Amino acid sequence: MITFNTPETVAALTEASDRYEHALATNDITALDALFHDGPHVVRYGVTECLYGGAEIAAFRRARTGGAPPRTNLRREITTLTPDIGCVNIEFERQSDGRRGRQSQTWMQDEHGWRVISAHVSLLPA
Repeated sequence: MITFNTPETVAALTEASDRYEHALATNDITALDALFHDGPHVVRYGVTECLYGGAEIAAFRRARTGGAPPRTNLRREITTLTPDIGCVNIEFERQSDGRRGRQSQTWMQDEHGWRVISAHVSLLPA
């Protein structure tokens, strides 16, 4: 049953998204790993890569020199569907060159807390 955008679920997912954004900005790989579901069905489509499963996503993070390019988040929209499933969409601007991009994440809450199960990052044309 859909329980659209209950305040307590939106607040919990907002806090999880804030933790993710902090971990991304500080290249806290351990925290990033913990905030992604560690299973074979998790997907992350990045600007230049398609990653399937927790192991591929973790390996990508460890191989990426310096972490994600610094960015400024311009807008964030959070939509929850149930007490345990929601979406976070962020529009951002890269600090280095001003390019704008988008990040979409589907989150689920399990026994480990809120974790990303599907993610997509893309840049708008220059």
